[in-house]
Amino acid sequence: MRSRLLLTILTDNNTLTDRYFAAEPGLSFLLETAGKKILFDTGYSGLFLSNAEKMRIDLSELDYLVLSHGHLDHSGGMVTLVRHFTEAKIEGTSYRVPELIAHPRCFYPKEKLPLQNTGSILDESELRRQFRVNLSSRPVWITDDLVFLGEIPRKFGFEHTDPGKRRIRLPDGTMEPDQLLDDSALAFRSGAGLVIITGCSHAGICNITEYARDVCGENRVVDIIGGLHLLSPDPHRTTRTGEYLHDIGLRALHACHCTSLASKIVLADYCQIVETGVGLKLGW
Repeated sequence: MRSRLLLTILTDNNTLTDRYFAAEPGLSFLLETAGKKILFDTGYSGLFLSNAEKMRIDLSELDYLVLSHGHLDHSGGMVTLVRHFTEAKIEGTSYRVPELIAHPRCFYPKEKLPLQNTGSILDESELRRQFRVNLSSRPVWITDDLVFLGEIPRKFGFEHTDPGKRRIRLPDGTMEPDQLLDDSALAFRSGAGLVIITGCSHAGICNITEYARDVCGENRVVDIIGGLHLLSPDPHRTTRTGEYLHDIGLRALHACHCTSLASKIVLADYCQIVETGVGLKLGW
């Protein structure tokens, strides 16, 4: 019998009506499955923690911290999380240090002028002092049904984007165009099909979904939740994305964070768009 997955949105650009939480341009989800608690991204600030406290959710006993990629609106809250654990240690209260899972490039400095670094405030060496770190470009199974996908193969040409001003600093100090190879996602095998959980989908939501189907050995996709990075895309890309999601029989699309209203309107012609925001709880 498969485990169920419960997902709670702690941080997003929007909140739901009559749910009195705060929002910011960032993303953070709490996942609970098979007796494990997984924090997926930490948003831009400590907002994920204050929203969780208002929801009466305790983030002191996390098993895993998973980062979709290194950008500040997904990793910035780690500073608050480290402070949260530090205070627990000082005060002698119970807490558990989670295992941190991310792509090996997740914590490389990311330049996008005039900003010198749009990536994580905490570097890899500091994070290794604070967490049990597992950096992998290969899939990592967190439970029997939940997998971190690692590096996403770029299969669909219409999802290719020019890095423009984005550059990444490698460990030897050299700089190269940032193709955002650290962008990853989670996939969960539910009884009805796959649930794809994304941060920003810089790798392309179709690329992510296709790879998840391959890794999980499951073609059915029941839901996608997260950012699609369709802010001002080429109309051709949005249309091709919609066609792909329609063709795989996607039942629900919880598009949030970095997905524009215009993109949601287009995608609504191809699949079921569901309102998404802080405070939403979903189960599969």
